[in-house]
Amino acid sequence: MKTIEITGTLREEFGKTTSKALRKAGCVPCVIYGGEENIHFYVTNEGVRNLVYSPDIYLVNLTVGAKKCTAILKDLQFHPVSDALLHIDFMEVFANKPIVMNVPVVLEGLAKGVQAGGKLTLERRTIAVKGLYSDVPEKLFVKVEDLGLGKTIQVAELSFDKLEIVSPKENVVCSVKLTRAARGAASEGK
Repeated sequence: MKTIEITGTLREEFGKTTSKALRKAGCVPCVIYGGEENIHFYVTNEGVRNLVYSPDIYLVNLTVGAKKCTAILKDLQFHPVSDALLHIDFMEVFANKPIVMNVPVVLEGLAKGVQAGGKLTLERRTIAVKGLYSDVPEKLFVKVEDLGLGKTIQVAELSFDKLEIVSPKENVVCSVKLTRAARGAASEGK
């Protein structure tokens, strides 16, 4: 998993007024939980841009005041109209405690259904997995070579080393849908 360094500043004051003032100054209020105590701090928008606006997952090396810790991005809150970043939640991770994390899915191979004229669609961009952070990969690779026309791959059909899948088993990861052109060719052949 990729790592990123982020430096924050401890917050002494809390509440709406303080949070609004921070946002107006180009900063984002944050909290880190999962350790001995919750730590409230803020970072600059520029300091977290590469973490927030990226499809990749990162292990975050946080420095807040004198405290250094390792964390993952747990939740982001955006303004409903302006899409401005309002708040970030981090979760502290430990080498011996499993974490739950959404990992991006990458499809590998050329499906048989695509060769027959179908269209491969990715239904789930991420799958939630549970495991030690050292075992969580950057991406989950799903092989689709045997996927025929009208067929799907569900979460229940997948397994990954050292990881437990937390996403609902009935969720469809990808499917090969019949296109109009393939339907037309099939009806002409009858």
